[in-house]
Amino acid sequence: MADTPAYPVGLRLKGRRVVVIGGGQVAQRRLPALIAAGADVLLVSPSATPSVDAMAETGEIRWERRRYEAGDLAGAWYALIATRDRAANDAASAEAERERVWCVRADDAEAATAWTPATGRVEGVTVAVLTGNDPRRSASVRDAVVEGLRDGTLAARGHRHHTPGVSLVGGGPGDPDLITVRGRRLLAEADVVIADRLGPRDLLDELGPHVEVIDAAKIPYGRFMAQEAINNALIEHAKAGKAVVRLKGGDPYVFGRGMEELQALAEAGIACTVVPGISSSISVPGAAGIPVTHRGVAHEFTVVSGHVGPDDPRSLVDWASLAKLTGTLVVLMGVDKIGLIAEALVRHGRPADTAVAVIQEGTTASQRRVDATLATVGETVRAQEVRPPAVIVIGDVVNVHRPAAE
Repeated sequence: MADTPAYPVGLRLKGRRVVVIGGGQVAQRRLPALIAAGADVLLVSPSATPSVDAMAETGEIRWERRRYEAGDLAGAWYALIATRDRAANDAASAEAERERVWCVRADDAEAATAWTPATGRVEGVTVAVLTGNDPRRSASVRDAVVEGLRDGTLAARGHRHHTPGVSLVGGGPGDPDLITVRGRRLLAEADVVIADRLGPRDLLDELGPHVEVIDAAKIPYGRFMAQEAINNALIEHAKAGKAVVRLKGGDPYVFGRGMEELQALAEAGIACTVVPGISSSISVPGAAGIPVTHRGVAHEFTVVSGHVGPDDPRSLVDWASLAKLTGTLVVLMGVDKIGLIAEALVRHGRPADTAVAVIQEGTTASQRRVDATLATVGETVRAQEVRPPAVIVIGDVVNVHRPAAE
């Protein structure tokens, strides 16, 4: 039997009787998939793990608290035998053979009439791998295939279901490895990618030659505002039946104008998927060794935009209130205004010796960190020729991980 390959098949168990004998760790691992398949699951076992017990308590399975008895498999379509009692397992297996019930045995694969593959699921695709009596290899192959489908490195584009529309994808802070697996998969399925300057540029090199890549900074604006021109490009390509990815740096909704684009698409009747991204406000300080919160140091952190100065009438930031907070302040898009921001914070009561760290091009190979205080940061940024993109962290957390000698 070991030399004969198993015949792979997908069982449709919705509403059909499945009997699980034994409520230990094997059942705990296998039951969720049976429940997800809609099976009518009966558990026969005098005891069960807390997790299996919870499944019974919530009504996901039925549980008869007793040992296996002859006749338990009557009317079953599928059985899982997973007890430590070899005699009970043999008896249940023999009943399954007589009743022609496909039966998996956790203790003896050769005595079973079915094997459980290593299984993974990705966006409606079920991956099932069988390698005979080598479950570790099955799991390894399964993991490789699932990961490839998730991150887009394994994609059968010619056979995929083509869904026109737009995906607003947060690309993360810059390191291409920090995009979400869903974002990477959508990139692999795209026909058109409209990318921001601050998006993870290295990912664009992985796209197929058929993918049209549009630099959002170079869209001809004509009489339109820049954002309006981008909105129009998204709508135009989506209406042409293309799968469009709008690749943004960080998260689409953290100073990324993602909602403006979503609203424009909604008004045009175009479906839109939003894929959150890792925000630079947290990840870039972390990459530079700075926690935005730390026990006994900062119990809150505030993220603000510094693209307009504190005295600019367009500013919506209450700098006077921010100066009174004792936690961490993270400023995005504030390199050229940091001198004015620091002056405003000091003027409203924040100590001039408050620590400041400026992290340029965080998470990338060009990352560098410049340290200062509120009193010196304006001049330091100019002297060190710090340029965007950079994340500015203000507060005691800046010195949490710095050696005392520094």
